[in-house]
Amino acid sequence: MRPLLQFTLDLFGAAPAVAQRPSPGRTPGVGPDSAENTARPSVEWSLNAIDTAASGAVPGASLEHLLAPQRFVHPRANRAIALGSTHVSYEFRRGKRRTIGFSIGPDGLAVRAPAWVPLHEVDAALLEKAGWIVRKLGEARERLGRVESARIEWRDGAAIPYLGEPVRLVLDPRHGFKAAGAQLHADEAGRVLLVALPHGATAPQIRDAVQAWLMRQAHRCFIERLDHFAPQLGVRWKKLSLSNAGTRWGSASADGSIRLNWRLVHFRPAVIDYVVAHELSHLRVMDHSPRFWDTVESVLPDYGALRVELKRQPVPNW
Repeated sequence: MRPLLQFTLDLFGAAPAVAQRPSPGRTPGVGPDSAENTARPSVEWSLNAIDTAASGAVPGASLEHLLAPQRFVHPRANRAIALGSTHVSYEFRRGKRRTIGFSIGPDGLAVRAPAWVPLHEVDAALLEKAGWIVRKLGEARERLGRVESARIEWRDGAAIPYLGEPVRLVLDPRHGFKAAGAQLHADEAGRVLLVALPHGATAPQIRDAVQAWLMRQAHRCFIERLDHFAPQLGVRWKKLSLSNAGTRWGSASADGSIRLNWRLVHFRPAVIDYVVAHELSHLRVMDHSPRFWDTVESVLPDYGALRVELKRQPVPNW
């Protein structure tokens, strides 16, 4: 096994795999959900920021229901298509590739195609996956709305989620809290984070102080959970690094190095346990095969529900 082989866990779940089989000697995609499409020209579809499904329609839902009248416009749109009653303006680019690729993220639909593929075949590929595209565009829009609603206003009295529960920020210039910068207290109204800053502190100053405190708590919490699950899984982890990645919750390397996104500290402990167990399980099974998920299930029988919760829960917008 190569020592630098690494597997990662997406923030919002892995996208369907590329629509062609990996060539010999090539490491397959590591996403937990995969599918293949053998139609010509090959079509590859992926999703950023929300969970995915490989099918072109939702079981039990009609195409008319999926294609409800609505409009999606990518900010860099240069082509458009009508998918049923839904108008989709998308970003289109050509490049050195062998497949037509769909990517759906917060901006909308982006399409990449080889230079040799005519536009009518691009349109045909879009129409073939119309149900999937419209459904995922709707989910991306819905998720973006949830993310915006979770935006943090960095001021005295604002609330942030910590270990799944709200914590109210209170600026307290009287104390230095032993150079820790902040201290958690509980009162009749709930949990309060006293931040050692003057009442006139700027939003960036408050954000940086709170982030520093959260990262310290994350490091302490992650080490505790790694030490809890590693013996149960029969593995040893050697190094923990905090990640600030925008699209990954964690990763594990074969040498025992673990990276975890410090923003996990916003979630309740059970969800953190899922990510920790997921990465530690990669030290036994370096892929997302059924054996890997059996390994996760051996320490977290309800990992499926926790995985869904992680994908659906909006991350606070910093």
